[in-house]
Amino acid sequence: MSNDENTPVLRGCIKLPLANDELLEVTSKAKDYAIMHGAAMRSKTAFSPDSLNFAPFVLVPSSFPRKEFEKAIALQPIINRLMHNVAHDEEFITTTLAETIKVDEFTANLFNIYRKVLAHGFTQAYSVGLLRSDYLAHVYEGCAIKQVEINTIASSFGGIATHLVPLQNFVLRELGHAEKLKHMPKNDALAGLCDGMVKAWDIYGKPESVILFIIEDISYNICDQRFHEFYIRETYPHIKVLRRTLTEVHREGKLGQRKELLLGTTEVAVIYFRAGYEPAHYPTQGEWDARYLMETSLAIKCPSIHYHLAGTKKVQQALAQPAVLERFINDPEEIKAVGKIFTGLYSLDDNDAGNANYEMALRTPEKFVLKPQREGGGNNVYGVDIPDALKRMTRVERSAWILMDLIHPPLSQGYMVRPGSEMPPQIVDMVSELGIFGVVIGDADTIVHNYQAGHMLRTKLSTANEGGVAAGLGALDSPYLIDSDGEEGYY
Repeated sequence: MSNDENTPVLRGCIKLPLANDELLEVTSKAKDYAIMHGAAMRSKTAFSPDSLNFAPFVLVPSSFPRKEFEKAIALQPIINRLMHNVAHDEEFITTTLAETIKVDEFTANLFNIYRKVLAHGFTQAYSVGLLRSDYLAHVYEGCAIKQVEINTIASSFGGIATHLVPLQNFVLRELGHAEKLKHMPKNDALAGLCDGMVKAWDIYGKPESVILFIIEDISYNICDQRFHEFYIRETYPHIKVLRRTLTEVHREGKLGQRKELLLGTTEVAVIYFRAGYEPAHYPTQGEWDARYLMETSLAIKCPSIHYHLAGTKKVQQALAQPAVLERFINDPEEIKAVGKIFTGLYSLDDNDAGNANYEMALRTPEKFVLKPQREGGGNNVYGVDIPDALKRMTRVERSAWILMDLIHPPLSQGYMVRPGSEMPPQIVDMVSELGIFGVVIGDADTIVHNYQAGHMLRTKLSTANEGGVAAGLGALDSPYLIDSDGEEGYY
């Protein structure tokens, strides 16, 4: 993501700035609305299990090109199928990650579980993918969307994103702009994702079995997680949901005679990982043993270990190479459509191509972002910082990273509302990242469910490189869809 003083600004939803009195009043209402409707998180600076802060949000929805939003929605079932096919291609995953696992201990540990599970054969043939494909619009290609990444584990904010549309609708009505609401797309992310878990529970076919959420020791993003749990409990009251850390699964979990996963005497049908995607979630060998226990069990995993590995940056980089998509997608039109959303992704392996890419990054670092095999935000290296980072790595260490073309998104202007920030908020330059959720369920031979499942918009200051809301750098938002306006385009 990059901006300069020439970056165009998208047409706004409403005319800004607002009058000071009006801004103060509506912001105050919006903060309370957010807390009362669960658009909230636990504080990282003053943590208490008994209190919440509203989640950072953008007061008025940010503009996004309608045509590109609709393209992303239409592509999601194809992306779902692509990732499902990748996850089930043992040879592709093994060869793609061969260099990475030599230097990245975390990916190597995941791959080791994958190898052991493969050797014994998968106890459970079915997997659930609750995916999120993230995009930025790229001003140099007429605001065409470019994929930033694909998330295959703990794809968050479906719950809060669903509740952000009513919040921003409320704000627009308060400001006398009810006519704008028709340009805000309906968002059923929470229902779509939870229904995916319930479909997996149905496939498992044991009425007394439960859905297990794997959680961190401390859950700051508690509302988003609880929305999923409470939606399932309220909509399907016959299905029970348990929450456990990896440490607790290690302590309580065992396999029954049919290799079913038991917590005490309770059988687990579906495991939904909201933790397990970064090294800190595995402080001891016990947590790795718990992950292996679950992977060898009969429970349907979301994600299974092969889906988790399919979401690594190295796999994403491999998929962007010419002719690779043809291995996983048959339809030439679909191959073309997916190929267009990829930006340049480059290997840094210790071979001729990787070494040439390394030299390219040193020559023109401002064109790139350097990404490791990590989820959770805050790990990327941008622009002028890249040469120093690369020079500190050995040739072997480099192979755990990929290089990606920097995407240049358009700006939008608005009010970002954060807990503890000054009142009234100031107008700031922002950029928005669109996430499209998808659900795919199947085994190696057949996909039984495949659908697009809502969206989210994360918006960050144009000066911030990373935009993780949970990481404290972005704010939650919803898209306000705009059409290209003749010569003026979207601006």
